[in-house]
Amino acid sequence: MKAAIWKKFASARDNYRESVDQLSRSLPNLRRIQQKMVDARSGPAYTVETPVVYNEALDDVGPKDEIKLILVADNPGRREQAAENRRYLVGPSGKITERFFREEPSLGIDFRKNVLILNKTPVHTPRTVELRELCRLGGPALTEAIAQSQLSMVRVLEDFYQALSPIPVWIIGYSEMKRGGIFEVYTEAVKKVPGTLFDQLYFYRHFSMNQFTIDLHKQAKRGETTAQALERIGTAYRERILGISKN
Repeated sequence: MKAAIWKKFASARDNYRESVDQLSRSLPNLRRIQQKMVDARSGPAYTVETPVVYNEALDDVGPKDEIKLILVADNPGRREQAAENRRYLVGPSGKITERFFREEPSLGIDFRKNVLILNKTPVHTPRTVELRELCRLGGPALTEAIAQSQLSMVRVLEDFYQALSPIPVWIIGYSEMKRGGIFEVYTEAVKKVPGTLFDQLYFYRHFSMNQFTIDLHKQAKRGETTAQALERIGTAYRERILGISKN
């Protein structure tokens, strides 16, 4: 990165870290509520170690590195919140994502080196849909905090985009971005981002259970490169999910 870009990137990263720290400090009972939910579910038992997760992979980025893509996933899961990780997309979905980029060398992207990963909220749950249960257990105050965290993560996205632009932004997983969905607040905020960023937004199915790759192969047209197919599909989903188009 050039010096000016690196300065903006480092500032965006500091702001992002501080927003996560502020959210964590404002929710002193969050870990207890999350652990109660984990203990009551039928999935694997584990100890909640990081209730609100900042992606520490960003601390490994230096001025000599090149970020080619911003990828926005959902929220930190069991492996992401573990103290030994505290990084986004390091579980099964992350492995699938990493394999996709490895098997598509024409894109020229090393997932672990060239991709900046954000989430729609940094609040941990075992599965994204369990954010609803977390809100039920935590009541209105926690529900509002999670909504505000989505607004904060859109601002974080804008900060990083301004530092790195022009750069594509992939928003992965849109099923809960509909009206009444867990990430409706995020959706409404994304509709208001500047046009320069809006036009670089591409929406896709989630990488979990290989949904992304299956959908890509299903919709790809003969003669298209992978990059061309991704741009077409991602743009169509953006217009479908947000209901508007900007040029």
